[in-house]
Amino acid sequence: MGTVKESRSPRAAWFKATFSDNGGGCVEVALGENVVAVRDSKDPEGPVLYFSGEEWVAFLAGVHAGEFELR
Repeated sequence: MGTVKESRSPRAAWFKATFSDNGGGCVEVALGENVVAVRDSKDPEGPVLYFSGEEWVAFLAGVHAGEFELR
């Protein structure tokens, strides 16, 4: 599972999803070597979640399968 770290993010460009509507509920992702970092776009200096490549692929598969749909 992802780890929250207070240290700064990888030296990669942060990006938002192309479906982001700038409504304030966005996350940003940065792809590093062997790591995917995720942070709150409203708090870029705040905590960062780090995921391994395998964890990120599993998360995306869950998203595509609808595992995180609000009921």
